[in-house]
Amino acid sequence: MDYEQAGELRIGQVGIANLRVRTLDVARMVAEMRDRVQRAPHLFGRAAVVLDFGGLSRTPDAATAQSLIDGLRDAGVLPVALAYGTSETERLAEALGLPLLAKFRAQYERADAAPAPHRPEPEPVATAPAPAAVAPANSNASPGMIQSTPVRSGQQVYADSRDLTVLTTVGAGAEVIADGSVHIYGPLRGRALAGAQGNEKARIFCREFHAELVAIAGHYKVLEDIPSELRGKAVQVWLEDEQLKIAALE
Repeated sequence: MDYEQAGELRIGQVGIANLRVRTLDVARMVAEMRDRVQRAPHLFGRAAVVLDFGGLSRTPDAATAQSLIDGLRDAGVLPVALAYGTSETERLAEALGLPLLAKFRAQYERADAAPAPHRPEPEPVATAPAPAAVAPANSNASPGMIQSTPVRSGQQVYADSRDLTVLTTVGAGAEVIADGSVHIYGPLRGRALAGAQGNEKARIFCREFHAELVAIAGHYKVLEDIPSELRGKAVQVWLEDEQLKIAALE
């Protein structure tokens, strides 16, 4: 009798974008996503996306949600799940034939009371402020994680409930993620995400900046949005008034 499994199932970190729906205007959301894909096709083209309807006062009906899903697919991304919310969200997921994912909920619970007002993109400043002490994600956080070998294309390194220090290179197509801050002592050519569970005090420090994408607590910028004079420089990335800022380290 053959006991060998036909497929091996593993559970791990995966890079899935979360699309928080704040205004249920399908045409507008599709246009915004198409623009994102066109500006950064290597990052967002055919990217897996989780739809989060928790920012709406009412869960959309199945026809409207399906229209949004179809539009987003046409724009170039692939909706794969709904973010867990209410029992209505669960019923909607069943009607759409999509799974529910719960990992994104905690990050946005504070924002549910009042959506943040729109602010224009900030201009980069010439000099970054002195690094502030970063509070740990929780009082029982583990010591920081150290990655001593290069993070190569297609690899992902995740520091759960702690900071991440990379002693060498983060290659193009690689991804480093931390619930705390991220420190990179070599070139950053891939993606760096700090405050992955919503810690807005987290920061990213990099000795040589060529990032495809940087993000803190869900706020992100791609390479096309970053001033060319910062590329190749030592920089830090932080949040201020819910706007992502990047500046050279002196």
